[in-house]
Amino acid sequence: MVGSIAHRGPDEQGIFVSPEAGLGHARLSIVGLADGQQPMSDASGSLTIAFNGEIFNYVELRDELRAKGRSFRTSSDTEVILHLYDEMGEDCLSRLNGDFAFAIWDARRHRMMLARDRMGVRPLFYTQKGGTLYFASEIKALLDAPGVTAELDPIALDQVFTLWAPIAPRTAFVGINELEPASVMLVENGRTTIRPYWSLEFPAADARPADESNSVEELRELLTDAVRIRMRADVPVGSFLSGGLDSSLVSAIAARMTPESLKTFSVSFDSPEHDESAFQQEMAAAIGSEHRTVACRDGDIARVFPDVIRHAERPIIRTAPAPLYSLSGLVRDSGIKVVLTGEGADEVFAGYDLFKEARVRRFCARQPGSRMRPHLFRKLYPYLPGLQQQSVEYLAAFFGVGDATLNDPLFSHRPRFKATSGAKVFYSEALRDTLKGYDAAEDLASRLPRAFTTWHPLNQAQYLETRFLMPGYILSSQGDRMAMAHGIEGRFPFLDHRLVEFAAKLNPEQKLKGLSEKDILRKAAGDLLPTNIRERPKQPYRAPDSQAFTGRGDLGYVGDCLSEDNVASTGLFNPKAVTKLRQKCRAPTSGFRDNAAFVGILSTELWQRSFVQQNRHKEKAA
Repeated sequence: MVGSIAHRGPDEQGIFVSPEAGLGHARLSIVGLADGQQPMSDASGSLTIAFNGEIFNYVELRDELRAKGRSFRTSSDTEVILHLYDEMGEDCLSRLNGDFAFAIWDARRHRMMLARDRMGVRPLFYTQKGGTLYFASEIKALLDAPGVTAELDPIALDQVFTLWAPIAPRTAFVGINELEPASVMLVENGRTTIRPYWSLEFPAADARPADESNSVEELRELLTDAVRIRMRADVPVGSFLSGGLDSSLVSAIAARMTPESLKTFSVSFDSPEHDESAFQQEMAAAIGSEHRTVACRDGDIARVFPDVIRHAERPIIRTAPAPLYSLSGLVRDSGIKVVLTGEGADEVFAGYDLFKEARVRRFCARQPGSRMRPHLFRKLYPYLPGLQQQSVEYLAAFFGVGDATLNDPLFSHRPRFKATSGAKVFYSEALRDTLKGYDAAEDLASRLPRAFTTWHPLNQAQYLETRFLMPGYILSSQGDRMAMAHGIEGRFPFLDHRLVEFAAKLNPEQKLKGLSEKDILRKAAGDLLPTNIRERPKQPYRAPDSQAFTGRGDLGYVGDCLSEDNVASTGLFNPKAVTKLRQKCRAPTSGFRDNAAFVGILSTELWQRSFVQQNRHKEKAA
C-alpha cells in the first residue's frame, strides 16, 4: 500500500504495526528533515501518527505546549499534533491551521482517529473489508489491500457528468468512500462515528453588515500572515504564477519574504484564447522572480492524459488538470518541493464569472421580456468570441433567463449543470436504466444546510462552489493529485481558515461590486501589483479540450478507448453515438456539450483501463 503512493512521498518510507493497528507512510520531507520520520510515536509509545500535509502554525503551538511543560524530541510539526492530541483529544483539530490528512492510533483507548483539513486540500479515503478498516491518501493504495476491488459507481459517474465531481463521501469506486473536508472519524470498540468539526457559514441576508472601515487593511494583514506561515519549510518554496490577480498577489507577497529571488512557474499555450504568458512575464519582471514556463503544445495534453486519469482516480470532463500535471513535473525538475498558489481566491472572494452570471440572470428575470438586459451576458465572456455574435433570444435561452426560479437553491449553478448534463445523451441504454429516477442536482440540493435559504444569493453561490466543486475538483483533480504525482506540495494562502471566515462575513458588495469581481481584494493589492495586473478582468484558467486529441494529439490509445468494440464492452456509452462525436470533435468549432462529453467519455474509458481492468489482471495473477 505504501509503495503504491511512493510518488506522494519519494524521500522515505515507514511502517508501524501493532496487534490491533498498522500505519504506513511515504514521506515528502519538508519540515524537520533529519528527525521527522513517520509513522511517529510519542515518548510513551501509546500514540502513533501517520500524517500527510503541513500544520502551518506549528511554531506557535509548540511554544504554547512547551509553556505547559511539554518537551519535544524533534523539530517537526508532526510531533506537535501528537502532543496537542494528548492534551485535547479530538478537539485539537480546532487549533490546527493547516492542510492535512492524518491518522492517530491511540493504544490506550484502542481508538483510531482520522481527520481531514477544513477546506479539503489533502485527500483521505477509506473502505471496510472483512471487519478491517483500510484508509489511505489515494485509492490506488486501498486497491492493494486484501479483498478490495475496483468497480465503477454509476451514481458517481452521473454526478461527474452533472456536477463535475462525485459528491463526497461517494467516490468513483463502489464501496470506497472519501472522508469529507473538516471531518473527523473515530473508530473505537467496534463503533465508527464521523462528524464535522468546522463548517463554512455566512450571515443571514438581513443581518446588520459588519463594520467595513478597516476591512481592506485587515484583509491585507490576514493574507500577508497566511503567506508568511506557508513559507515555513526547511526546503526552498516556489510559487505558481498564472498572470492573474490571485497568484500574482501571493507571489508578490512571497517575493518580499524571500532572501533570494523567488522561483515562479507557469503554463503557456499556443492558442491565444488560453495563453496568459505576456501577463506572467510582466509580473515575474515586476517582482524579480526567477521564472520558468512549461509550454503546452499540440499533443502534450493527450500524451500525459492517461497518467492524469491514473492520478486523478476519477473520470473528468475537462483537460485542465493535464497542463498542471506537466507544470508540477517542471517544478520538481527545478529542485522545488513546495509551491504557493492563488487557488481559492475566486471561491472566497467571488471571482468566477458564474457569480456575475447569476447576478445578471436575476436582473433579467425581473423583466423577462427585456431585449436590452440579455446583452450583459456578452460582457461577461469577452474571451468567448462565439458568444459575441449570438442573438438576444439565444442569450436569454442559453442562460436560462425565462425558466429560472429565483428561490431555487441551485439558481446560480443551474446553467452549468444543464450544459454539462447535455453530455448524458451519449449514455448507453443500460446506464440509463441503472440511473432511472436519479437526479444528481437534486441530490446536491438535499445536502445543503438549513441556514442556506437565509443567506444572500451571492453567499449561496459561494457555498456551492466552495463546499462541493472546490474540494471535489479544483483541489483534487487539478490540485493535490497533479502536484503530488511529482512529489510537489501545493500551499493555498487564500484557504487559510481565518481568511475564509473573514471573507464570509463581508458585505457581498465588497466581493462582487456590481459586475466587478473581487473588489476588496483588488483594493488590498494596492501597490503590490502593476496596475495592468491588478485591474485585469478575470480570465479563467482553461485548456484545449477535445481539440487536444485531434491532429498530433490523436494518439493510438484515443482510438482504442473510443472504438465501438471497446465502448460496447464497457457498456456505459452508446458506441455509434461516440463514433459520431469523435468525428464531430475533429472540427474546431465543437461546443461545450461535445467537449465535455468527449473528455468525459475518454477519461471514463481510461479510468476503466487503469483500475477495473488492471485490478482484474492483479486478481488473476494472485
